[in-house]
Amino acid sequence: MTTRIVLADDHPVVRQGLRSALAAEADFEVVGEAADGLAVAGVCEALRPDVLVLDLMMPGLGGLDVARDVRKRVPGTAVVVLSMHANEAYVTEALRNGAAGYVLKDASVHELVKAIRTVAAGGRYLGSPLSEQAVETWLAKASAAATDLYATLSPREREVFHLAAEGGTSGAIGQRLSISPRTVETHRANILRKLGLRGQTELVRYAIRRGILPVEGELPAVEVARAEGQAG
Repeated sequence: MTTRIVLADDHPVVRQGLRSALAAEADFEVVGEAADGLAVAGVCEALRPDVLVLDLMMPGLGGLDVARDVRKRVPGTAVVVLSMHANEAYVTEALRNGAAGYVLKDASVHELVKAIRTVAAGGRYLGSPLSEQAVETWLAKASAAATDLYATLSPREREVFHLAAEGGTSGAIGQRLSISPRTVETHRANILRKLGLRGQTELVRYAIRRGILPVEGELPAVEVARAEGQAG
């Protein structure tokens, strides 16, 4: 039985490397790709893949929110998150948002293949050196914790939040989402109020802490260089 896969990463060299590596598996078929977080759920809705391999840091809409949207809109698609972060907090957020697998970007192709096969069969996979027990502890703590303010944002507010964190103006964000700049400003105001933030600087810092933007000093170009080294 063939496992149908969609790849979501904003770097073409990474997608090319993943496609080439997965093509070596006779029972895998890469049926589609996406380079923008806002486009991923639509691609999955159209193609109905068995597995989505998803970069945690996506432009337009972060990987955590993408995972949440895909699981809601295409429940038959299992999500494997690719990330450079081994922190259990990131893993916990990914699982809470519907991911079934979490693999570090420096993992071997063999481990990614194993993750895809595991989640396609209905299981959960955490790549080494992640501990299943530690993640279960984090999940228990998260369930017992106070309400997550970010969870109070609507899907549209999350889209505006991500694009605003990337530095988009109200006009640019409105054009991207097909809404008016005034509507964007209303969403911005609601986002700041709900999250208890004061202005753009605090919004960006919150996005970095949340894992929606790369941490300071880790620019996308670094990820590309790492990916090129792995692909080669």
